[in-house]
Formats: sequence, structure tokens, C-alpha cells
Amino acid sequence: MNIKSPLLVLVSLALGAGLLSACGSSESSPAAQSSSTDKNVHFLYNFSTRSLDPHVDSSYVPLRAGITETLVRLDEENLTVAPWLAESWESEDGQHWTIDLRDDVTFQNGKPMTGEAVKASLERALEENVAIQNALKIDTIEAEGDKLEITTTQPFPEFASELVNPNTAIIDVSEPDIVNKPMGTGPFKLTSFTPGSKLELDRYDAYWDGASPLDSVTFSFNEDANARSLALKSGQVDIVYRPEVESLDSLQTLDGMKVESTSTFRVHQMTMNMQRESIKDLNVRRALDALIDRQGIVDTILLGYGEPAIGPFLPSLPFAPTYTDATTESGADVAIKYLGEAGYTLQNGVMSKDGKPLQLTLLTYSARADLPLIAQVFQSDAKKIGIDVQIRQIDTPEDYMASNRDWDIATYSNLTAPRGDAGYYLNATYHPKGALNFSGSEEPELTKIIDELNLTVAPEKRAELAEQAANYVHDNVLNSFVLHPATIVAYNGKKIKNWVTTRSEYYMITNKLDVM
Repeated sequence: MNIKSPLLVLVSLALGAGLLSACGSSESSPAAQSSSTDKNVHFLYNFSTRSLDPHVDSSYVPLRAGITETLVRLDEENLTVAPWLAESWESEDGQHWTIDLRDDVTFQNGKPMTGEAVKASLERALEENVAIQNALKIDTIEAEGDKLEITTTQPFPEFASELVNPNTAIIDVSEPDIVNKPMGTGPFKLTSFTPGSKLELDRYDAYWDGASPLDSVTFSFNEDANARSLALKSGQVDIVYRPEVESLDSLQTLDGMKVESTSTFRVHQMTMNMQRESIKDLNVRRALDALIDRQGIVDTILLGYGEPAIGPFLPSLPFAPTYTDATTESGADVAIKYLGEAGYTLQNGVMSKDGKPLQLTLLTYSARADLPLIAQVFQSDAKKIGIDVQIRQIDTPEDYMASNRDWDIATYSNLTAPRGDAGYYLNATYHPKGALNFSGSEEPELTKIIDELNLTVAPEKRAELAEQAANYVHDNVLNSFVLHPATIVAYNGKKIKNWVTTRSEYYMITNKLDVM
């Protein structure tokens, strides 16, 4: 791989050499450890994890690394669910489900994947993860041979699509250390795990869908986008997930380097803490929403690798509302108008009400490099109209926002249609029992729409209800939506074969991945 600038070589090698130390490891590179005939791929991801328990790990690393699999998976081309560990499923009433399992699957310890083993795995997921309890609504599970009989607490036509969730991955629960060494059914078995740093994986030769052509995979973490790009340039890693956007031009000049960009079911949003006094005022929320310079952020921070968002769903999805210009007015003048309606005035450069300045705490996190930049742009624009925004960096947004209410707004990135359906996002983010309802909103009218959606089978009616829910969120500014980012992956095209950049962001290390 040619890198023309000697200075760039030195900088890349220096920073690249720090990659593993930045992840908390002092071990030598995989290339140095492997034999000359070992077919290894080194994948560098942007989120670290300290636990590989697939039933609670919010980074979904066990599934993304090819260790675990779910009963069904998303068919991204058709936006439907497709068989995976389950061959088929059926229900006449949406409440009593029969699932037929594949009979040729083994766990990576050689034990067969029986109905009893799947039952035990699902029951553990329900026990360990309240969000999974709420999502699956399972009442009872019975197993006989390779067949499961599942009854939900209510008619739930979309039950099968919820089984796409990586937290429902099937593992052998009899293994003693699920946190550090889960035993799944995927094409790669874990050989070592350094929390916060990396996984080492070997091919599982008895994999039911055909053994991988690779001997091994290294799955590393680094939350610094610049370090990820430099590690790829220096040849220390083979594939980088979400390289630094500013580095893409220089990456594309390198011999054999491939950069892929695809639209995803993701939205960057400004989460509103509905339990804070100032945020409870709809006009304040409207003002904050109007301050977001969506197109400017896409152009300057993402360099065009994304599109402005009005609602949570990509406009191309069948359940996304069509917004009019009248519903999307923005700018400082619009923000000042709404704040005036909320009783605020701008005096001596300070926006205040009853003598009290409008001060906001804005949470952000660095694992998604563009979020802190979005926070800084918002802080600057808010300052221009007298709003004091204090930015607070946090490490794990889900844990912090769920446990603390000492913040007003937060930049957050969310998959909104990872099952190809609106139900996941609406239930998780706006239902009172939703696992991602960090705003703490409880809107009876919206909850009623979501509950009806959960009982509806017909796609046209589901799309209508989803659109109603999205419009309610928009009209009441329960959250603000900034942009739909593209997922960018860069890799060594002279080495890597059969890499696929997925829209769901679930499926990464597969048994099809190979090297030249």
C-alpha cells in the first residue's frame, strides 16, 4: 500500500502503534502472532465493551463478531424477517406461536442446539433483560424436540420480528462464564477476550452453515475515529468501521483501499429530558428544535455522508410521514419567537424568564465522533441567542441517561427500523416501558397508538399507525431529529473479500468473509 508522504508514514505508524495500547492492550499485533499461512482478518470497531453477555450487551458485539446468532434475522433487501436458527414459525391468532428449529446446529462446545437449550437461553434473556421482557411479551415457553411452543401475554403479530434483536441470541446457558466466554452457534468461537480492547476468534469447523474460509478473526475496539483511520492506513488493521470522515479523501487515494457508504436505519437525535422544568414547555422544545442547523451539520461535520432528518425514519421507508415546509421552520428568529411564547426575553445578551437565565446541560459521548461536534455547533448557535449550554461528556449513554436526570438534552444515535418496521423504535423510545425511553415521556395518546400498532397485522394499517405516532412525536417535539448518517466502512480491497456493509449494522463477521 503506497503512502506518498514520509511525514504521514511516521505519524500513521506512531499513532497506529498506539492503537492497541489505546484499547488497553500491550500484546503484539495479530500478524506477529499468526503463522504465515494463517488467514486472519483484523476488524476495528468504534464501540468497546467490557462484557460479552449477549443477553444484556448493548453493543451487540457477540452477534457482530460472529459468535452468536438469533432465531430469525433481517432480510435487508426486502425488509422482512428471514429464517436463521429457526426454520419456520407460525401463529393463527398472534398469541400462540410454533417455532420449528434447525436440527443440524451445534454450539461451539459441540453440544446440539435442542429445543430445551433454546428455551433455557430465551428464559435467561427474559430474566436478565427487562427490555427483552417488554419487547417479547412472552408468557410461557414449552420445548419438545426441535419445536418450541410460545405463548405471549397478548396477541402480538410482530412477535417474530422482535426475535431479530441481538439480545435474544441463542447460547448454551450451562457454560460457567457467559460474560467473558459465551458459547454461541456462530461461525467463530471465542479464544480470548480483553475487556475494552479486543476479541480473538477462531473458525468453528462444525458451523451448521459451512465453515468459514478464514482461520481466525481479531475484533478490536477504538472509540477514536482518527486512530481508527490511521490504523487502517498503517496496515495494522484490515477493516475499519466508521473511519474519521475527514480522512476519507486520503484513504481513497491509497492503492487498493475501498470506502463504502450506505444509508442505514439510524438517526442522530437530540433527546429531550421531559422531567426537567424548562424542557416540559413545548415552546422551549420547539425553540431548541428550530436552532438545529441540520443541513449545515450534514455538510460540515459529515461532509455530505448523510441527510437531514425531520423525523426518526428515513423518508424512503413506507411508514415515514411526509412533512411540509410549514412544519419544519427553523433558525434563530424562529427559536426566539417560540421562547417569547414560553415567557422568555433576550436582555443584555441573556435569554431569561422571571430573572432566571435559560441554562441547559447537554450530554454527548465520543464513541460516535460526530455527536460531540454536533453538540458544539448547537452550543455555539444557542449562545448567539443568549442560551447557556454546558456540554458534559459521558461514556455509556444508555446507562447514564437511564440512571441520572441531571441533564436537559442529549445527543444520541439510535437505530429506528432495524427490523424493517417502525414498532421497535416506537416501543423502545416512547412507550412508558420502553428500554430507550430516556426522555421519560409518558404520553397516553401516543401509548394508545403504539399499543394498537402492536396488535395490528396488516402492513398498510401498521404503516398508518406508525405515521400517526411519528407525527405525534414531531408535533410535540418529544425528541428532535438531526440527521440520518450513512454507515461508512473502509477496508483493504487487496486483501478483503466478501465484506458487506449492512443497513441494520447487525451482521458483520460472517462465514462468507474471506481474504484474497
